[in-house]
Amino acid sequence: MYLTQSLHRMVQRAPDAPAAGDRNGLLSWTALRDRVARLAGALRASGLQPGDRVAMMAPNGTDFLVYLLGTWWAGGVINPVNLRWTPQEIGYSLDNCQTRFLIVNPLFETLVPAIRAHSGCVATVVTTGPGDDEGMRLETWLAAADPVDDALRGGQDLAAILYTGGTTGFPKGVMLSHDNLVASALGSMASGEGHASARYLHSAPLFHIGALSGLLIALHSGSTNLFLPAFDPLAMLEAIARWDVTEFFLVPTMLRMMVQHPRFAEFDVGGVQRIRYGASSIDEALLDRAMAAFPNAQFCQAYGMTELSPVATVLGHEDHGAEARAKGRLRSAGRASATCEVRIVDGEDREVSRGEVGEIVARGPIVMLGYWNMPEATAEATRGGWMHTGDLGRMDADGYVTVIDRLKDMIITGGENVYSAEVENALSSHPDVANVAVIAAPDETWGERVHAVIVPRPGTSPTPEALTAHCRGLIAGFKLPRSFDFIDALPLSAAGKVQKNVLRERAQALAAEV
Repeated sequence: MYLTQSLHRMVQRAPDAPAAGDRNGLLSWTALRDRVARLAGALRASGLQPGDRVAMMAPNGTDFLVYLLGTWWAGGVINPVNLRWTPQEIGYSLDNCQTRFLIVNPLFETLVPAIRAHSGCVATVVTTGPGDDEGMRLETWLAAADPVDDALRGGQDLAAILYTGGTTGFPKGVMLSHDNLVASALGSMASGEGHASARYLHSAPLFHIGALSGLLIALHSGSTNLFLPAFDPLAMLEAIARWDVTEFFLVPTMLRMMVQHPRFAEFDVGGVQRIRYGASSIDEALLDRAMAAFPNAQFCQAYGMTELSPVATVLGHEDHGAEARAKGRLRSAGRASATCEVRIVDGEDREVSRGEVGEIVARGPIVMLGYWNMPEATAEATRGGWMHTGDLGRMDADGYVTVIDRLKDMIITGGENVYSAEVENALSSHPDVANVAVIAAPDETWGERVHAVIVPRPGTSPTPEALTAHCRGLIAGFKLPRSFDFIDALPLSAAGKVQKNVLRERAQALAAEV
């Protein structure tokens, strides 16, 4: 399998149909193929060898799509840059895997000197803007190159290095092959995702695997791909109405911002047919509100991680109805995708009984090749042939997996295990709570205590007493929050995930002041 196959197929089937578009206009499948082949030619003319890494620092757009497909067409490996990283972090990710090519959007050109100061391996810098001393202009570079034939690298050939983490220590470069990424896309499509008639809106950052996964599903399905530079709830609503969007992917925090937007009711969202969500857990109150806000949409959840390319389980739209809700399936992450096998294991990697909590592990063609230049970490993560996710979960008799918590996020208070997601679900059902995160805070008596960080809904002032009383009938007494912190917004990563490490540091600082 090879990642450019979908482009060849669509040029053959629908050469003049719209393939991709952003605020600068639309490209047909033929025009997209021609631009991809020319970018590949420019890369090869500049010295790219099979397997060389190519980075791009840019927001979403057709240029980003051309970068992805053009790098693979040339025989290279993508290393997309996390736009929220510092120049030092970016420099590390470039040097760590010896990335020789960097394509930069004008928004980030001023960072190039600082990145170069931390990276000695980048030989070619290309800017999608006018060009300056730091890089040649993309259009000039492309005009000087001849289009080339597809290198047709595929199978177990390296396709992507995606850097994860970075909150503590150095980020790890996850190596994904062509087979990995195609197998993940096909597994999702076998679960009902992907439609040739779809107009898929991409707003989550494509340098993250969740959004990249949605793009690959759309490409393999022959969907029209529409791009916003970045997520903004109002821009999303405007784009849905302007482009008659039928499908999109968002993480729960983004979905929450959309349905809570004060102007939501002004826009016609009746054309939205499918919403894919994932990358972090979602509370039932938010899901209920989103399903009411998009009444014609089928909802689908995908669970996984970068190391699984990324999809391990899928909760399809058929599991979002009343019957599935009565069986408790709406709280699950679904069942293993068609290209994945999932187990729940104990600390000795033995499979536990159904219903028991353990670590979620997975195997299949979606499992990464490994971490770049980290053989020991690779061996530990994939021991026994299974990718160890670091997530706690349980599986029911029908194979539905419920994600309980991250192993590192579990709170041990007075010898009792408390799963933060369970407490967050209870707190989020209070009408005055807009968003919530639960973490462990140090406690002299209990070792750790349950600490809740609350974002109140505008115009409300929930009190610790009221929130505790609300939760008392929903969760056991030892799971109740013992301390609260009220803030305006939760710190989020570029992928929209809550940065609990930042909240832990804040809690420790507050405790030190007492």
